Amino acid sequence: MAIDPVCGMTVEEARAPATAEYGEKLYYFCAPGCKRTFEQNPERVLHEGPKDMGGADVVPPIQLVTLTPKPRLNATATAAGPGTAGAAPSGQSQTMTIPIEGMSCASCVARIEKGLCALPGIQRASVNLATERATVEYLPSLTGTQAIQESIRSLGYRPGAVIDSAMEEPTALAPVEERQHVAYQVLKRRFLIAAALTVPVMILAMSEHLGLPLSRSTSFWIQLALATPIQFWAGWQFYRGAWAVARHGTTDMNTLIAVGTSAAYFYSLVVTLAPGLVAAIGVTPAVYFDTSMAIITLILFGRLMESRAKGRASEAIRRLAGLQPQTARILRDGRERDIPIKDVRVGDLVLVRPGEKVPVDGAVRQGASAVDESMLTGESLPVDKKPGDIVIGATLNRTGSLTVEAMKVGKDTALARIISIVEEAQASKPELARLADRIAAMFVPAVIGIALITFVGWLVLGPHPALTHALINFVAVLIVACPCALGLATPTSVMGGIGKGAESGILIRSGDALERAQDLTTVVLDKTGTLTKGEPTVGAVVPLAEGWTEDRVLALAATIERKSEHPVGEAIVQYARSRDLTIEEPSDFLAIPGQGIQGRVGERVVYLGNAALMEAVKLPVPDHAQLASDQLARAGMTPMFLATDEQGSSLRGKILGVLAVVDKPKDFAREVVASLHRLGLEVIMLTGDNQRTAQAIAEQVKIDRVLAQVLPDQKAREIKRLQDKGKVVAMVGDGINDAPALAQADVGLAIGTGTDVAMEAADITLIRGDLRGIVSAIALSRATTRNIKQNLFAAFIYNTLLIPSAALGFLNPIWAAAAMALSSVSVVGNALRLRRFKAPGLQDP
Repeated sequence: MAIDPVCGMTVEEARAPATAEYGEKLYYFCAPGCKRTFEQNPERVLHEGPKDMGGADVVPPIQLVTLTPKPRLNATATAAGPGTAGAAPSGQSQTMTIPIEGMSCASCVARIEKGLCALPGIQRASVNLATERATVEYLPSLTGTQAIQESIRSLGYRPGAVIDSAMEEPTALAPVEERQHVAYQVLKRRFLIAAALTVPVMILAMSEHLGLPLSRSTSFWIQLALATPIQFWAGWQFYRGAWAVARHGTTDMNTLIAVGTSAAYFYSLVVTLAPGLVAAIGVTPAVYFDTSMAIITLILFGRLMESRAKGRASEAIRRLAGLQPQTARILRDGRERDIPIKDVRVGDLVLVRPGEKVPVDGAVRQGASAVDESMLTGESLPVDKKPGDIVIGATLNRTGSLTVEAMKVGKDTALARIISIVEEAQASKPELARLADRIAAMFVPAVIGIALITFVGWLVLGPHPALTHALINFVAVLIVACPCALGLATPTSVMGGIGKGAESGILIRSGDALERAQDLTTVVLDKTGTLTKGEPTVGAVVPLAEGWTEDRVLALAATIERKSEHPVGEAIVQYARSRDLTIEEPSDFLAIPGQGIQGRVGERVVYLGNAALMEAVKLPVPDHAQLASDQLARAGMTPMFLATDEQGSSLRGKILGVLAVVDKPKDFAREVVASLHRLGLEVIMLTGDNQRTAQAIAEQVKIDRVLAQVLPDQKAREIKRLQDKGKVVAMVGDGINDAPALAQADVGLAIGTGTDVAMEAADITLIRGDLRGIVSAIALSRATTRNIKQNLFAAFIYNTLLIPSAALGFLNPIWAAAAMALSSVSVVGNALRLRRFKAPGLQDP
């Protein structure tokens, strides 16, 4: 046995609901709440000793429970080089996010990921073309920031300053946003100048048809003068990118553009400088400056539109970051002062006036107010706050003044963690993306090969003038094959889907979670706190022993439950107090997970729990007690036996009565179950309650199947059994006692308010706590995956159809450039349709 250091309760070590290691010693707790209190400040708890946690003056701490989630390697784990494949972990890994400039297509992504994964100590590297960032998980003992940045630089790209993936503060996004804005403005200026110079070149190219009074030679020289700055200034980024990768013996989209436009430009340059040279081989002198210029201008336009659309896809992050106030008014050394939010420390007293946002996560110490938490929970009605209540940073204080003790600041606040998770999720890749990456890695060399075959084929077999046809079709193949659309197909959809989810209170952890959710066959709902309100009330008290009344049975039950943190215990104590019953002080309190509690009242050992507890302590349940229990269970209540083992008394080994609590289903529970059925999903309820009680709740909400009397440590095993039968399972729970099952499930959905444990254990967190979020999350997953497939299909079909068309001479280079730009813009535009996603309506069956 062990003593809970927080409340002083006796805990059986083998069955302790929670443990924590501190100072090389393992501590045992009667409930997760005590563990959270301990982890908030272990030194203070150990110094002050156990306290009575039943008092009204105890402030509930912010949850600090963390779990190690199931491993979910993203795309690049499969491309790992010597630094990762089969490597054993050595030390704690860290994650960094690095902006990368110079990427242009899917092959760039594949190259950087492969290069990073070849570094020793890199466990995972995922590059997102849409956000222009790499997320790298690494072992600090083997590598570091400088080596990672140098690796990116050696590959021909420009790494930016590292962004802490946990985010010291949400405003850390500002430099990245500023860089993207500057890049957009530079791109816009280049495009406008290129377009202004391209128009007269196009007119001059048609000068003979338009009847302009210019000689062919004069037209060629004017076109050369106008085309040169476009080729080598507006198009310089293509040369720079092509050269950067060429130094390492590789190619990318810039290679295709640089080679294609250069072929057209330099051929035209030769014709302009020495027209007799081409005339000597039987070719009529003609220039293709208009082709080269139009290609560059159209590609710049496409990139400009992509940049603008990608910015819109990142709006969810910007809106979340914008919620955080920039300053806080704190009370230090008896004086009030306004300081930057990043300077607030844990333990500071923060003053929040009416109409201001709460700067940090903390506990109210003074004052009372109504706080608008809609930014986090989606609940439109303000929540009353009083001393002892928890407030979350970025929520809006409506009416009164509050003094809040800061308990989580900077990267530890709920908002910062949500932003971090959304960012990481947007950078992640579902399985579908890996196919695109593998193809992209081989795509550009293959295209260059096709283009060379096209050139030779037309040169040898083509009609007169063969060189002209060969050159034009060679350029057309190179330009039309640029894999921009392929690189943008997945990340833009993932960004859109995850961003839309964040706006709707659905926090999706990764692209993998999005993809897995659309394959679900079964949804398992935990009962208490998930399917039901988690606010049990006493529904019945049935005395069974002679001389024992309802009040006497209730008073004894309340006495034994007085130190319990379990909602059932709190309901019994509250009900007894409402009836003005005397509640004594128990001793030797022991919580037995999944069964009940025991304690001592005077000389009497008292037990309160289910039939399993009675069996464990060898107290037989007589028929009349079992009958009473069965009747209450059939009514949808949870019955518990109250028994005593008083030595030297006629009550020894006697059941004194049966108490039953009832927990009503949540709002919309029946409608949600019906909607899940309409989505073709099997719905199962998982609970520790007995079969009769669980079945009664299931019948109310029309659930298919019930798994009852499942202890907390058995929930994950039940999920595994379903998976072994070939089912793709989603587990929906509250994110604390259901954490193992959430981690075991194919998709874990946590109902909660963005607590640490929910974010760590679950794939998807429904921040609003509304059951309807389950339907929305699954529907959003299906919509996003469908969008990804549409984009990939469009990208593949685009290349499949247009490369042969260009090779066979059906597509001139200008139209090829327009088609290439249009394909990228259309893919991003299709992804942006997810911004208009609306969950399917819920109907009462």
